[in-house]
Amino acid sequence: MPHLTARFWFDPSCPYTWLVSRWLREVEKVRPVRVVWQIMSLSVLNEGRDDDPENDPDGFLWGPVRLFAAVQHRYGAEAVGRLYDRYGAMAHSGDWGPIDTVLAAAGLPADLAAAWDSADHDAVLRASHTAGISQIGDHVGTPITVVEPESGRSIVWFGPVMSRVPRGEPAGRLWDGTLLVAEADGFHELKGRPHEPPVE
Repeated sequence: MPHLTARFWFDPSCPYTWLVSRWLREVEKVRPVRVVWQIMSLSVLNEGRDDDPENDPDGFLWGPVRLFAAVQHRYGAEAVGRLYDRYGAMAHSGDWGPIDTVLAAAGLPADLAAAWDSADHDAVLRASHTAGISQIGDHVGTPITVVEPESGRSIVWFGPVMSRVPRGEPAGRLWDGTLLVAEADGFHELKGRPHEPPVE
């Protein structure tokens, strides 16, 4: 069976997006799926709004995604995925450490840490964000997944928002079901139980 490519746009600061990314890593083990890691930004998405849906008055969300934009520009999607595996495990466990240590664990040079406080790659960030959000519309946030079958139109969805990560075959079944629902003509939204805190 040929592999499907799942292009996954994410903001590295979102804890629920982190859980979705761990689900996709599980999916890669049990289904013929290859994830391509691409960045989007809640900071870009919410620019110009009167409210602050992310409760980020100090602009912290810019730093991580600027770092990832530099990695995407210099080293590509595979390196973005490697960095996210390490950065997300640190950031979403609350076990913060030096960014250069995380970069080293992902096989990336320490000088990339300077991108955290730099707007040098904002054009890359905005272009990647626009490429993702244009697939579905700006009524959603992070993450966005686009699957491109060999024939037929792209299958696009936001989420799924989850508070636990399915492992093994349950992860595969959720993937199968998400594809089935998201490819239906006229599909817009599906919601589940009330919000729960994320737990990896």
